[in-house]
Amino acid sequence: MKKVVVELTGKTLEKTSFGASFARFRELGLLLFILMLAIGVQLRNPSFLTMENLSDMVTNTAILSILVVGMMLVIVTRGIDLSIGATLALSGMIAALTVSAYPDVHPLLAILLGILVGLICGAIIGLLVAKAGILPIIATLGMMNVFRGTTFFASGGKWVSAHQMPASFKAIATGSVLGINTLILIAVFIYILFYYFITYTRTGRQIYAVGSNPESARISGIQNDKILWLVYTIMGGLSGLAGVLWVAKFASAQGDTAVGYELSVIAACVLGGVSIAGGSGKISGIILGSILLGMLNNALPLINVSPFWQMGIQGAIILIAVVINALVKRGVDRNNLMRRQI
Repeated sequence: MKKVVVELTGKTLEKTSFGASFARFRELGLLLFILMLAIGVQLRNPSFLTMENLSDMVTNTAILSILVVGMMLVIVTRGIDLSIGATLALSGMIAALTVSAYPDVHPLLAILLGILVGLICGAIIGLLVAKAGILPIIATLGMMNVFRGTTFFASGGKWVSAHQMPASFKAIATGSVLGINTLILIAVFIYILFYYFITYTRTGRQIYAVGSNPESARISGIQNDKILWLVYTIMGGLSGLAGVLWVAKFASAQGDTAVGYELSVIAACVLGGVSIAGGSGKISGIILGSILLGMLNNALPLINVSPFWQMGIQGAIILIAVVINALVKRGVDRNNLMRRQI
């Protein structure tokens, strides 16, 4: 299905493909799917759409959604970060060890400490990718093991449990403002901040330029190395924040915390329409992708779906999202090629 309007003597020329048109309504389609899924689950289990369950679902998705923001920026630059679960564990462990040794430490300082650890981890990976030229999947996979080992070394292989943490620290995740959980408020703040960053700042636009066409970005004067270093550092900082929030929420810090969690974060990005090929991704899309993944994690157990089938269903939905993204990208590329030929 194509529409062609020829530009001749003042007339407008426009060529669009079905894929390009569909791309504009991808978020709407995803929202409709979420609504249909919610209705279907509610019919099977009336407790799904209760305020208590919805609040739990959104709260449980908050940490995931924070990480998805950083992963979107990494994927937009044609990269990947497999170390975020390990960075999360290391940051959370160091924060937990600190507050257990010094119970009077203000929770905000614990958060800043976790973010600092994450920033250092992210900056190291950024240097490996941007300066050393190591492929992102190799650099992050290697550093994932380094960070895991560092976590076990820092803790001596032991856990930090709830009774070792002061109540003020655990309140980071359990507290609320005007009846809204703190985790949700932090996630909302992160989304507002990064929406402004990628929409209204020069650096935000350069991130997309690097992902769309690195050579053209370099020719136009963009320092690709700095952009790559920046996105991995941001990803590390958000992982550090998530680590503190995770430990505060579950009141436990372990060496194997969040093992494999990076796959859920990548899945949420893909579901939200972030192109693995780079250069494409929207805040609105990853919000919906995070909500969908959080809904699946919450809804499938409520309707008594076997854990094995849960994995299969989530995998099938992710695969469908990847196929749709590929078709949309092909349509957009075809549309751009047709425009250049006119």
